[in-house]
Amino acid sequence: MTLQEKFNELEQKNSALLATNFYNFETVTGILQAVKTLGMPIILQASPSTIDYLGVNMTVALARSSLEKHEVEGWLHLDHAHSFSLIQQCLDAGFDSVMIDASEKSFEENVEITSKVTELAKNYGANVEAELGYVAKLGQAQQKEDGFTKPEEAKKFEEQTGINALAVAIGSAHGFYTSEPKLDLDRLQEIDNVTECALVLHGGSGIPKNQVQEGIRRGIRKINVATEIKDIFMSTLQADLRDNDEIDLRKVFPPAIHKVDELVQSKLMIIKSLHN
Repeated sequence: MTLQEKFNELEQKNSALLATNFYNFETVTGILQAVKTLGMPIILQASPSTIDYLGVNMTVALARSSLEKHEVEGWLHLDHAHSFSLIQQCLDAGFDSVMIDASEKSFEENVEITSKVTELAKNYGANVEAELGYVAKLGQAQQKEDGFTKPEEAKKFEEQTGINALAVAIGSAHGFYTSEPKLDLDRLQEIDNVTECALVLHGGSGIPKNQVQEGIRRGIRKINVATEIKDIFMSTLQADLRDNDEIDLRKVFPPAIHKVDELVQSKLMIIKSLHN
């Protein structure tokens, strides 16, 4: 099943997919242990920084072999790419889905750049995600309402680019929140009413369960989580190593893997409990 087909299925069920970034063998193992335990599908995401670290072919091999090992349903997605050449490399290497992020460009430039990617992706049958509006990235100021995605622009953007998925700016942000976020769920509903593509919630780390679930009810089909995975893995590892002279990596990493497993299970349960 392609990711586009999965999004169509989720639309009928009014459900969503969790999309988690991975960084190495240990983090992808923790993620997929959780997925296996709960019997749910997953999107594994690799950012350009992860690809710089692992290499394109190693990223694909790690994701594919891990999905096969754990016998779970999943897709591989390129997260927040700005480079057309990187997108082409990832598609050539076998990514199921790519995100072109031209959200900091003008509307017209975003349309032009995204349209080139959707045309390219047709040759691979791949899913294309874009972003419209201002979703604050690490180190940037939290977004204000004037940077939120406008429903009429979302409709126009979808029509002009042919995207499959759209990351919307409704009050979330990448990284940690300094105060509890408050999603503009009415705006999300308006966007969902005038678009057909899958709507994506970026900055899923730290958003309260009730807001995530209401977001799913109002059209969110993909929920991104990255920051919490890095944080729980590293904080666990740092704590364990503080008074530990163990040098066997195979004994050092499992507790951190377990914490990633627990975290991802808690995120998956937000989706699963919505339908129980």
